[in-house]
Amino acid sequence: MTDTPSKDRERAVPRGRLSRLGQFGRLAGGVAGGMLAEGARRLAGGERPHMRDLLLTPGNIIQITERLSHLRGAAMKLGQMISMDAGDILPPELAQIMARLRDDAYHMRPQQLQQVLAKEWGKDWRRRFRRFEARPIAAASIGQVHRATTLDGRDLAIKVQYPGVRESIDADVDNVATLLRLTGQLPRGLDLAPLLADAKRQLAEEADYRREGELMMQFTGLLAATPEVVVPVLDPEFSTDRVLAMTYLEGQPIETLEAAPQDTRDAAMRTLISLVLREMFEFGVMQTDPNFANYRYQPDTGRLVLLDFGAARPIARATLEGYRQLFRAGLAGDRDAVRDAAVAAGFLGDGAVSRHRARIDMMIDIVIGEVTREGPFDFGDRRLVEVLRDDGMAIAADTATWHVPPADVLFVQRKIGGTALLAARLNARVDVRSLASQWLDQPAKDLRNEPDEPQLM
Repeated sequence: MTDTPSKDRERAVPRGRLSRLGQFGRLAGGVAGGMLAEGARRLAGGERPHMRDLLLTPGNIIQITERLSHLRGAAMKLGQMISMDAGDILPPELAQIMARLRDDAYHMRPQQLQQVLAKEWGKDWRRRFRRFEARPIAAASIGQVHRATTLDGRDLAIKVQYPGVRESIDADVDNVATLLRLTGQLPRGLDLAPLLADAKRQLAEEADYRREGELMMQFTGLLAATPEVVVPVLDPEFSTDRVLAMTYLEGQPIETLEAAPQDTRDAAMRTLISLVLREMFEFGVMQTDPNFANYRYQPDTGRLVLLDFGAARPIARATLEGYRQLFRAGLAGDRDAVRDAAVAAGFLGDGAVSRHRARIDMMIDIVIGEVTREGPFDFGDRRLVEVLRDDGMAIAADTATWHVPPADVLFVQRKIGGTALLAARLNARVDVRSLASQWLDQPAKDLRNEPDEPQLM
């Protein structure tokens, strides 16, 4: 979540289906107009521009981020996911603009906030608090956070869901998918239906604050003996389906560690990478949203604060074992086993391997060379990322090989990739090899009732 939203970012949330559809219509019209204008300009200059060049202009990206920030909800959440996952793909100036979806959300007007809380807590809700800060301390895609003190002195952070968010999820996901198809960048034969269905389910789960409260308590228990991290404690008295109350925990944005000594940065990322491995191979449940705002740092204690468990989800045993095989093959330096494990897990498609095997094998060799080297991995060395990005973009340009990986793989990979992006941001050095090795020869702790259908505890 973002910090200290500015007053000029105050705006009512569009609630009705027609009002939200109108916002998407204006967005599509504005982007189309921008593409026509940019195309005319380039043609007049003797260029033959590609569709991608016309779409990804600063003007169009600004329109997209502004409109999605206004809509909030599933529309903004999907935009945030794209902006994070494309962080190493978009040109730097466009990636910076897209980052606004993570860093600059609108918040509700006071009248709308009053209506939401009166519905959840009753019209005299203010009498239950010694202090309630009307100005939110954070705002994001699904809700905004306020700090409050109860009559008996409890210091709370209270997340309030934007009105209409839950009801608009299906329509928002369908509208974003339509916008993607209109760009002409998606292959006609690519079946997005399973992915869209899972996105709707996941976003509906994130909008269920009762569920998030249960998951937060689950992680509190799982990490009780891990002094390096701290998780807020649920306050059930003020929690409802659309309001989530928890202890307020002091902390600074994780990005402030950029100015910290090398050993401090390394220790923080060692903790987070170890946590990812424990989520996969010990807990069987993972918080799959690696948004930087979900981590805070306490300079006085050196602890990391973990926030926002709406995207936490059990991971199927088959997916976890697939990653175990992938890691084991990589650390063993077995290129063929890495390729086979990537295909078996659904991370790679058969079409990409058959058409681009030499390039894929070269990429695997580069990764193996890095992960099998003794000592810490330098996440700040971007040369590796640049080489892999260029090769990956060359393969991705062949749209005939596109496929949609299983949803579990996408969510796990998003957490791994986001954690790596944070490590790169902090220029951290971590001995990932030694951290991962300890998990490769032991079975995952099964926290679920069924072997192949993950369930919440």
